[in-house]
Amino acid sequence: MLEVELDVHTHTLASGHAYGTIREMAQAAAEKGLKILGITEHAKGIPGTCDDIYFQNLRVVPRKMYGIELLLGSEINILDYEGNLSLADEIIDKLDIRIAGIHSLCYKAGTIEQNTGAVLKVIKNPRIDIISHPDDGKCPLAYEPIVKAAKENSVLLELNNNSLNPINKRLNAWKNNLTMLSLCMQYDVPILISSDAHDPADIARFDFVTEVLNEIRFPEKLIINRNAEEFKKFLLQRRQ
Repeated sequence: MLEVELDVHTHTLASGHAYGTIREMAQAAAEKGLKILGITEHAKGIPGTCDDIYFQNLRVVPRKMYGIELLLGSEINILDYEGNLSLADEIIDKLDIRIAGIHSLCYKAGTIEQNTGAVLKVIKNPRIDIISHPDDGKCPLAYEPIVKAAKENSVLLELNNNSLNPINKRLNAWKNNLTMLSLCMQYDVPILISSDAHDPADIARFDFVTEVLNEIRFPEKLIINRNAEEFKKFLLQRRQ
């Protein structure tokens, strides 16, 4: 059974379509034995989510609750083929953790070349730590250049439990993740697994992720969630 120490892509009710408070999420993380919880609210562009001032004021929130270390940040929207983002650089710079991904509400899917080019530009953006759920076949991607760029730029690609949940409607997510993971194995590229929890009950929920990892026999050494200190070292290197 996969043992993890962190889950750093989650959302509270501040995102507009999630259902727990920061404290409820932290308490759930503590009950599940995590050491680090990341709360990454959606940036503007997603209906009902928080305004920029929410992120600007995160300094007032304690970074330790229920014995859990909190990392507060955002899941930022990739807006176009040029890799423009939905949060200003000066706000991103103040976040503990910076995730960016494509959401259909904020991005018009183009050709494989256009979509891949957008993701590659964001991977090369030194402000971004993680690419969220690069798996939806409705926005097709070429995975080999993305995996190579992630390694070259020390950015983590995410394996997202929500994407693999049958109740969601991401196209070919299972197959696309297998393709991405196979390339990560080939090029020795670490990944991040995430619950993408929108409710406290789903924190550290990795049931679908575990099935995919087992199917491809993905090596645990390439899963950064196994070690909180290793993840903190990764973030520190990103900030230097």
